[in-house]
Amino acid sequence: MVTSAVSIRFISGEENRVRTSLVTSIGVAAVVSLTIPSLAGAVVADDEEVSPGQQQTLDLGIQVAPKGADVAARRTPSTSPNPYLANLPDVSEADYFTWNKAMHAKADARAGSARLAANRRTASSPSASALPPPFVHDEEEPAGTFGSNDTAPDAEPVQDFGTAAARNNRVRILGHLADLRGTVRAITTAEDQGAIPLATPTGIVGRGAVRTSSVLGDGPHGQAPGDGTNDFDFYKVNVAAGQSILADTEGSAAATDTILAVYDAEGTPLAADDDSGTGVLSSLSYTPEAAGDYYVLVAGFSFEGPFPADPFDSGSGRGGAAKGPYSLAISVQQVDADWYAVRLRPGDVLGGVGEGGATGLKVITPSGEERVGGVGTDASSLYPPTSPLPGGGNTTIAYVAEEAGWYAVGVTGTTGRYDVTVEGYRPGARTDRTARTQTVLLDFAPGRVNAATWGGPGVRTVSPFSSFVPRWGIARADARKVENRVLATVRENLRAELQTGGLNPDVNVEVLNARTSPELINKENVSRIHVAGTIAESGIDTIGIAQYIDPGNYGHEDEAIVLLDVLSAPAGPASSLNTFLSASSDRVEFVSAAVGNVVAHEVGHTIGNYHTDNADEIGNVMDSGGANFAKNLYGVGPDGIGGTADDDDVRFVTDRYSPVEGFTGLENTLNVSAWAYSGR
Repeated sequence: MVTSAVSIRFISGEENRVRTSLVTSIGVAAVVSLTIPSLAGAVVADDEEVSPGQQQTLDLGIQVAPKGADVAARRTPSTSPNPYLANLPDVSEADYFTWNKAMHAKADARAGSARLAANRRTASSPSASALPPPFVHDEEEPAGTFGSNDTAPDAEPVQDFGTAAARNNRVRILGHLADLRGTVRAITTAEDQGAIPLATPTGIVGRGAVRTSSVLGDGPHGQAPGDGTNDFDFYKVNVAAGQSILADTEGSAAATDTILAVYDAEGTPLAADDDSGTGVLSSLSYTPEAAGDYYVLVAGFSFEGPFPADPFDSGSGRGGAAKGPYSLAISVQQVDADWYAVRLRPGDVLGGVGEGGATGLKVITPSGEERVGGVGTDASSLYPPTSPLPGGGNTTIAYVAEEAGWYAVGVTGTTGRYDVTVEGYRPGARTDRTARTQTVLLDFAPGRVNAATWGGPGVRTVSPFSSFVPRWGIARADARKVENRVLATVRENLRAELQTGGLNPDVNVEVLNARTSPELINKENVSRIHVAGTIAESGIDTIGIAQYIDPGNYGHEDEAIVLLDVLSAPAGPASSLNTFLSASSDRVEFVSAAVGNVVAHEVGHTIGNYHTDNADEIGNVMDSGGANFAKNLYGVGPDGIGGTADDDDVRFVTDRYSPVEGFTGLENTLNVSAWAYSGR
């Protein structure tokens, strides 16, 4: 996956932790930072055993868990949950590589199903007896040329597309990406090239292309007789204004698990890729903001962190990296990226699929903001069976429009012909004639749950919420009081805040307790959230997990579960609420708000939201699991103590996607959630 990039500096002990993040996507960069002050008088949480090297790797969008585990068959000691759906205590254990392969296979099967065709017909025109075919839009730019539609402002309009009655909501865009590499030269390498000052010169000045073959694991820091700290291979290029850096390890005879990265001359990693190539090979594209010298790194995958701690020191690796021969192609060139403009209405749900040479897609709003991008990621198998959105192919994206106007859809990838599908639908509540007010039903004492709903081992008995309340230092007699406060938090997140802050003026959802509304269990238009049980009881190793991710909310009877053993564990881990409780805490207030936010997080998946970045300064209900639970999901304020006056009100907001999940841009989770509950 071609990813955003973040550089991180950690200060150990009781000093402040400072994270300075350089957030980049192709041709786009912004700087954000987060400072968490020392927690005087508070218990400082463990970082879930994620090392600085691992955290840097995750923030660069690359997993650190070993790859290739058979996640579907893993049952001991517990099921490995899909990290796109699960709120994990430790994201460093998530095998995104294996899950991505499994999701692609399921997406391909779904793409050709009769069920999906029926969903498209119903969502496009509920009264129609047949689904009209998509129309074809041929790229106007002649094949082999560039410059006509290479930027979002110059996007080629697709006039007949739209969700209004007079337009066709499905289009196939056929185009061609020009090969602009020019002549490719062969170069040779010699060790030690493991640091920026030692980088192999490519001879590329301004623009050009080279290829070479080398080996990871040789040299003074590779395997014996090297010191084993990891062998890094740096290559120097000079980039002219407007040119892009393209690099890949395709063509490698051996399946060496390579990592690619681009560094600037100051040693800041700007972009990285792990598995966007074939299998475990890599493919990366990055457009610098300024002309100058840049450095392409080839490294081997390592769950200790594959990057050098100091890119100016070839001996600063952490050991354990993959080794073996590789082939490398690097070019500095103009890139032919094709853009198309489509007209959307607020609430329109856009789905896009890239095939052929199209390996990347992205959406830019009328105001110029990137809302979603993807390269090699297809999570469409996580849509509910009732969703009409397309999937399959090389990559798939989904987006819920915030405003009326012309949106730019960008196509990137390899050279040659491509076939891009773009489809638009109104939200599920507006196309399903049987839909009424949707209900989110919180069940604090379900007794038995079918854990297979979330990939678990079948029907299991789970302990009620009330049995965990004393573990937070709250009397069991107050369990119903806490339940009611949890309910109030979820109701505020899903109704009050969406009505006041969302772009849909007609949010229509109820949040109820199964204890007082048992007649709603298993009823139509009722989503059920189980707030009970433990990892051992459920067989699912997570804090919470949702059944689907459903952009547009086309499934109205979803289920999710929030487990309580991690949240109520003894103080220490960042994932435990007890870590942030003290004598000055309002325990009921803090526990209720934190559990309510976790519940809202799982509901957020069922109505279309993906995970957002938990390592930036923005607290978001959809922030992924990991070490930064306190501020970004639990709402712990600057004093580091939960249940005090400075606690934050965590909401659905605009935040960047979780880098390791492969999406780029800023996800407006408030808008996605508001349109999911559209009542008109």
